[in-house]
Amino acid sequence: MNGNRQITGINHITLNVRDLKESLHFYEGILNMKRVHLGKTDAYLESGAAWICLLEKGHHESESNNESIGVDHFAFSISESGFHDMVQALHSNQVPIVRGPIERGGGLVVNFLDPNGIQLELNTSNLQTRMKDWR
Repeated sequence: MNGNRQITGINHITLNVRDLKESLHFYEGILNMKRVHLGKTDAYLESGAAWICLLEKGHHESESNNESIGVDHFAFSISESGFHDMVQALHSNQVPIVRGPIERGGGLVVNFLDPNGIQLELNTSNLQTRMKDWR
């Protein structure tokens, strides 16, 4: 394994939800996560080092497409130098890239699919840096 391509941990998890208000009640009120951003259809919450993004997909979408509700993607943290090496490894191994590499949320991002079609992301940013772009 190439040490320069080392993933350093989970960066965040994005969840597609039917109702943002109801989801905020659950994650804030029951799980006691702290809200750090609230938009029209999204919210960012943290608890210790863990953070999630809630993306409201709406009732109408969930009724016609139940697959739209649930985990959208998992993002892993990686250093900037490791990011570039990993993107090259993804290309070299013909891994399907869904988005990027691009600059987003104060860092570099690439979204890709694992062999099962699960969307993963590599991200060089963190929650504090991402929130600077939202304000």
